[in-house]
Amino acid sequence: MTQQQPIGSGFGASTTANEVIHGIDLRGKVAIVTGGSSGIGLPTTRALRSAGARVIVPARNYEKAAAALQGIDGVEIEEMDLSDPTSIDAFAERFLATGQPLHILVNSAGIGDTMTLRRDARGYELCFATNHLGHFQLTMRLYPALRQAKGARVVAVSAWAHSRSPIVFEDIHFEHRDYRPGLAYGQSKTANILFAKALDERGMADGLRAFSLHPGSIVDTGLSKHLSPEILRSLGLIDENGTPIIDPARNMKTAEQGAATSVWCATSPQLDGMGGVYCQNCDIAPLVPAEVETNQMGSFARGVAQHAIDKQSAGRLWKVSEQLLGWQE
Repeated sequence: MTQQQPIGSGFGASTTANEVIHGIDLRGKVAIVTGGSSGIGLPTTRALRSAGARVIVPARNYEKAAAALQGIDGVEIEEMDLSDPTSIDAFAERFLATGQPLHILVNSAGIGDTMTLRRDARGYELCFATNHLGHFQLTMRLYPALRQAKGARVVAVSAWAHSRSPIVFEDIHFEHRDYRPGLAYGQSKTANILFAKALDERGMADGLRAFSLHPGSIVDTGLSKHLSPEILRSLGLIDENGTPIIDPARNMKTAEQGAATSVWCATSPQLDGMGGVYCQNCDIAPLVPAEVETNQMGSFARGVAQHAIDKQSAGRLWKVSEQLLGWQE
């Protein structure tokens, strides 16, 4: 099992997706990128396609995705809504019907802080349902194709915000506690990390490896649309004129820099034989000491919290996810 510690990849915070993909040949490989038409998903799609992969982008809004992906030859768009279980199953069934292996699955889509409590049709809190549960369902429905690849990688895009909250198993959906946007989003990002850890352990025998990552703080991704300019300024993400502040040394990146770690996790030979780890800046992230306060954003922007890589929590989340999807009584 890989230790949660940097390997000295030679890349860094300012590395772009194009730099990571340089020299990598993905001809004959198939990749699916959720959220692949916006935010960091767009340069992720562009990089994988530039290396020769067949790239499929499932999107809730086909027309919007087609407009964003215009000019990237060979990208296929399929309709899918991560908050709709029926839509996820339909997409997976269409792909499996082709009989093709799936070599790369990048779970990049997601919603950010919602300032008011929102639920899906099942009554599940929307951040958790979309960011984690939708991707859990998609990945497991596609598992036969991932197994067929005999060396697939699954990449879960998480965030430093995982430090805000562990999984509150007693009240995941905020039915008995006050709703706080930061806690809801943070819990969903912790779930991304724990899912990758559990998936890697279960998939290793089938040649599947899974990774999670922090892409950096990137304002222009759509995730910040629910945050006011005042909040974005207070976080140091935009200046007085509303312009995003780019400072990779402080994990404040462009979308191309943010996508680099996703592409590195999905394709780098440096990670051969490894898996189940949380990455950032195109390297494995260090483990943040337990004594560090969880509200110290700067510390967690440089590592992963203990609660997000806890093996027992990862196993428990897996079982809870199956129960919430009705796969296990």
